[in-house]
Amino acid sequence: MAQLDDVGDWVRRRLPELLREHAVPAASVAIGWGDETVAAAAGVLNRATGVEATTDAIFQIGSVTKTWTATLVLQLAEEGLLDLDAPIRASLPGFRVADERASATVTARHLLCHVAGFEGDVFTDTGKGDDCVERYVALLADTPQLFPPGELFSYNNAGFCVLGRLVEVLRGKPYDACLRDHLVAPLGLSHVACDPYDAVLFRVAVGHPTDEPTDVWALARSNAPAGSMLAMRATDLISFARMHLSDGMGPGGDRVLNARTVAAMQEPQVDQPPTGHGTSWGLGWELWQLPTGRVVGHDGNTIGQSASLRIAPDHDLAVAVLSNGGEQRLLHDEIVATVLRDLAGIELPRPTEPDPDRAVPDPQRVVGTYESVVARTVVTAEADGRVWLDRTPLGVLAEIGEPAYRTELVGGPDDTVLPVTGEGGVHAPIAFLGDDGHGRAAYLHTGRADRRVE
Repeated sequence: MAQLDDVGDWVRRRLPELLREHAVPAASVAIGWGDETVAAAAGVLNRATGVEATTDAIFQIGSVTKTWTATLVLQLAEEGLLDLDAPIRASLPGFRVADERASATVTARHLLCHVAGFEGDVFTDTGKGDDCVERYVALLADTPQLFPPGELFSYNNAGFCVLGRLVEVLRGKPYDACLRDHLVAPLGLSHVACDPYDAVLFRVAVGHPTDEPTDVWALARSNAPAGSMLAMRATDLISFARMHLSDGMGPGGDRVLNARTVAAMQEPQVDQPPTGHGTSWGLGWELWQLPTGRVVGHDGNTIGQSASLRIAPDHDLAVAVLSNGGEQRLLHDEIVATVLRDLAGIELPRPTEPDPDRAVPDPQRVVGTYESVVARTVVTAEADGRVWLDRTPLGVLAEIGEPAYRTELVGGPDDTVLPVTGEGGVHAPIAFLGDDGHGRAAYLHTGRADRRVE
């Protein structure tokens, strides 16, 4: 098996090549194996300014923040301040979504596992004040319920904002203060920014949703618990992972979590549909149960920036990749797959490439219109059986200039379909689940469940 220094040398050689191959402006990589860490960075943080990336540069980690929020929630459970299986209303009496039964029964466990069932991509901007998360949660009262709590996995940003509010109420201080006091400080992290005011103190990456840098660095502060703000170095993300690899112990010997809590967070709670993600979900963590070993992790995407964190708990190994534009997923996948294979012997599944000659098995089951608050997706079939998908961004995605997307669909593995035209170079499987009562799929599922409306 390779040694850490060998893999580190490979990353330093390969990273500039990957930037060129995938039009990624900059990337930062860190690998932690046991007590050792190696790091590498290359490229430019902002094409408009030409500032070079270094290993001290900070990138937004996007939805990887959810693992930090989950850790804060589990700390509350350890202290006896929260029962994961009690209704959220026990701690947040005013919590409400459109469905009253769901409002009264949703629990912290439902939210941590993305099975709460209400619409998840709600990005309402409620200002920059310390009350922004409180105001955001109050505005969820009209959020539609897609399915009863616990019935189906559907990735839910709004649910993690509710968890962030839960942390605020039980700690009596704003979410970012909870992050600093209960995670950043105990982990001894020096290059973490909870907002743009912190970020300007560091060498900071700017996202590139197109070839040009964005003119909006971050999404709304109200979504901070779900991943709209937090930025750090790749090595800081490894320090967080190392705490989870060390049974909850911080670098100075202080306990951040109990060992049994760390283990519980990594236990499967719900299976995921076969949409190219993990096999199941734990308490905040995405999980891969593979023939060659188990992997724990999370990904994050925000305005032109992307983050990946993977942990191999049985090998004391973690790898973090941060980047700021281009075909980021292909770069991340190569680095993560190589590190896990060479240092832990874990083989990640290879992405399935679409076969243009493999028809969608039952076009009439999937044809229709599916909608969420951020997209309207229309699936149509031609007389010869060819199936097409057209997606139009709505809401905040339309506001930030997300382009429309059109692709032909072909048959894929495990009763999924595959897009012929990939996004960012990736052909992620799409599942059509459930039954609308007329023999047609009730949901288009890409990790998120979009409900049939026509």
